[in-house]
Amino acid sequence: MIDSSFPIAPTSPHTQIYDKMMLLLYSQRDRLRTMITTVERRYSLEEYRAIEAKAEGRSEYRDGEIVPMPGGSLNHSRIGRNMLTYFTYLLRETAFEPINSDLRLWIPDYRRGVYPDVMVFEGEPQLNGDRTDEVLNPILIVEVLSPSTADYDRESKFRMYRSIPSFREYLLVEQDEPFVERYSKQEQGWLLSDFNDLGRSIPLQSVGIELAIAEIYRGVVFG
Repeated sequence: MIDSSFPIAPTSPHTQIYDKMMLLLYSQRDRLRTMITTVERRYSLEEYRAIEAKAEGRSEYRDGEIVPMPGGSLNHSRIGRNMLTYFTYLLRETAFEPINSDLRLWIPDYRRGVYPDVMVFEGEPQLNGDRTDEVLNPILIVEVLSPSTADYDRESKFRMYRSIPSFREYLLVEQDEPFVERYSKQEQGWLLSDFNDLGRSIPLQSVGIELAIAEIYRGVVFG
């Protein structure tokens, strides 16, 4: 007598075809499940702000998309520190105020929230409505370039920055060699000048000072 509680392993050709069909069905189901879980979610601005207020790291807001910001290198951190310290010293007792990368810049025309490495404001920074963590009106922006963000900073982000009415000067600082690009707003458009001599200074029209390139790269070790 055969115990019916234990199934007999099927061996017929029809059963083998059935097993292959079931395996294919399950693999397709798993593929579909993976596709569903990887569909990009869109976030409202309110959701982003709530998440960002509690997050340990920082993320940019790109019109519904939340994009985590990569960590910086030692050179990147040193240059950002040097720039803020130097600006603070040179702009003391003036109407200009430098701010570090903790403060978020909101770009209304593109619905973007970003964190420039350094921003300089003329007078009191203009807050975005009742927000105390978002500003609207820098006159000068500094970005320290990283391999993963250099193209973005030079192209897409610069285009967005140019939509800010107060914005007049942009510095892009290489971290692996002494090289700084300066874009300054002119009547006919934006003028590019570059500097690569540690013995030179960079004149900044927007704030009426000169930055010694050696001070920008103080303590930085080039590979």
